[in-house]
Amino acid sequence: MNNSVIVIGGGLAGVEAACQLSKRGIKVTLYEMKPQKFSPAHKTDRLAELVCSNSLKAERLGSAAGLLKAEMSRFGSVCLDAAYKAKVPAGGALAVDRDVFSLEITKAIEEDENITLVREEITDIPQDGIVIIAAGPLMSDALAQKVGELCGKEFLSFYDAAAPIVTADSIDMENAFTQSRYDRGGEDDYINCPLDKAQYEEFYDELINAESAELHSFDKRKDVYEGCMPIEVLASRGRDAMRYGPLKPVGLINPKTGHRPWANLQLRKENKDGTMYNLVGFQTNLKFSEQKRVFSMFPALKNAEFVRYGVMHRNTFLNSPGILSYDFSLKNEPRIYFAGQISGVEGYMESAASGILAGYNAARRINGEEPILLPKITMMGALSQYVADESVKNFQPMGAAFGIIEPLEEKIRDKKERYEALAQRSMDYFDKIDLR
Repeated sequence: MNNSVIVIGGGLAGVEAACQLSKRGIKVTLYEMKPQKFSPAHKTDRLAELVCSNSLKAERLGSAAGLLKAEMSRFGSVCLDAAYKAKVPAGGALAVDRDVFSLEITKAIEEDENITLVREEITDIPQDGIVIIAAGPLMSDALAQKVGELCGKEFLSFYDAAAPIVTADSIDMENAFTQSRYDRGGEDDYINCPLDKAQYEEFYDELINAESAELHSFDKRKDVYEGCMPIEVLASRGRDAMRYGPLKPVGLINPKTGHRPWANLQLRKENKDGTMYNLVGFQTNLKFSEQKRVFSMFPALKNAEFVRYGVMHRNTFLNSPGILSYDFSLKNEPRIYFAGQISGVEGYMESAASGILAGYNAARRINGEEPILLPKITMMGALSQYVADESVKNFQPMGAAFGIIEPLEEKIRDKKERYEALAQRSMDYFDKIDLR
């Protein structure tokens, strides 16, 4: 077998796959269609561009997202390396300056002697050799058609939505306060925008009656993925639905009143300099003028300057159970691998992790070795086995969650202690294996 691999797509999954192969001396041709062609959501020519939130979720080992990162670090994740160089304060979460993050990754790829970066759209699947398709949920229509023909299964689509960003100096701090929920992290990591009951009721009424943007032709389906729910869709589910979601006030005390707010919107730093903040959980498809009008109803945002308004775009994924193996290769043509959200994982780091496993296992295939099957006591193993589990019906993308990991033999009632024990069990496993 040729000691070279083609990787299609320069997102988080594609760059991770390419780097795993390069580390093992395998030549890679990485195809990225930007800047020749852009998807509806991407704006820059850089690799690994983050188009939704700038948060990579929790860092602590005793969380599902934190455990996933710890496991990825054992493989030498290029995305984690870049994330810590681009880190911005966000309480217990790993959030990044998205420009620094993508610049660091682009530099790493361009300087790798085993990786040839080709700025060109791929419209067909190469007929020979190992191919890793990591083109992302916004792949071009031409390639999507070829993938559909190859897999012989129906694509499933859902909406993905991005939250607005406002300038820091336009936030009215007389009507806001800085505090992390439950005092986790630095006290200035989040800016909180409280509402009393009357303000919340007025905001709710305006939101559910606000006008949404007209969707592009490729976004006409009405199925909405639960993990990236537009705020107006959540609001339509009930008057208090937002107070149990992005506007939950629990764990916060407004120092100006001494009481918990009726509802609360958190703003998180968007960049290292703290000049921009995003509205946490406020993914939306409202018209830009409506976003300005309705979101400015928060007293803290009455004079807000919007750097970017929320947008919605298509997300497409494979019905992977029955199509993909646990190593992310195609069952009916194992020289082809899938990685990223199209493979059936959900989230930035989950996509990157799938790219790590696809690249690592492609390297093992070239070297005549069996693919690695990480056990379900690890987060990466649980995710890879979930997307390949033919018993899963009505498949939806899965993110890191302790619910998919094999339970402990010993029952631990305290959730925090149980999660920490699950995480330590995974780390003990990785301490015993050789990932060279």
